[in-house]
Amino acid sequence: MTIAAILEGKGRDVIQVRSTDSVLSVVTLLAEQRIGCVPVVDDGQVVGIFSERDLVYRVATEGAAALERPVAEVMTAPAITIDDDTPVMAGLSLMTKRRIRHLPVVVGGELIGLISIGDLVKFRIDRIEAEAAALRDYIQTA
Repeated sequence: MTIAAILEGKGRDVIQVRSTDSVLSVVTLLAEQRIGCVPVVDDGQVVGIFSERDLVYRVATEGAAALERPVAEVMTAPAITIDDDTPVMAGLSLMTKRRIRHLPVVVGGELIGLISIGDLVKFRIDRIEAEAAALRDYIQTA
């Protein structure tokens, strides 16, 4: 299975910000939307990703002054991205190796979705449970 299957189930809407947005405005957006990160997109291109972790690191070193900076100075860049043809297990492996929790999905240079490690784990568990149910049904009818 590929990332495209996950996007079909969860949708392709992605909240995004610009690199010139202030950290405070983006943090406010994260809180309002109850999300942990947003891709940073300029002129249709993903230029980075801003997460709670980025905020914590910067506030720890600069204090409240970090909130006045543009996101471009605080975000993780370049963003690690995948495309919708990427196998689910490859996405999980990449997240584990790079110690990240979110991946922007980019096709033809365009952001088409955002997946989290929770999306991938849920998809994998659902598949395993479906396979187990199919095996139980097969054993009971044999």
